[in-house]
Amino acid sequence: MALKIKVDEDECIGCGECAESAPNTFEVNDDNIVQVKDPGGDEEDTIVEAAKNCPVEAITVTNAAGEQLAP
Repeated sequence: MALKIKVDEDECIGCGECAESAPNTFEVNDDNIVQVKDPGGDEEDTIVEAAKNCPVEAITVTNAAGEQLAP
């Protein structure tokens, strides 16, 4: 099942915890803001957990049915 991942760039503080937890999905860009590099890069559980670990809840993850999985 495909996930939809959205990063609120205004809220992101660039701590990079998500990129450490799901490195194939998230990366910190040159502006120190997280971006999605591959929405299917890691296992779904790993992506959801990485989003839930965001200290400012800047990452929203929904499934194909529109159910919000994180934060």
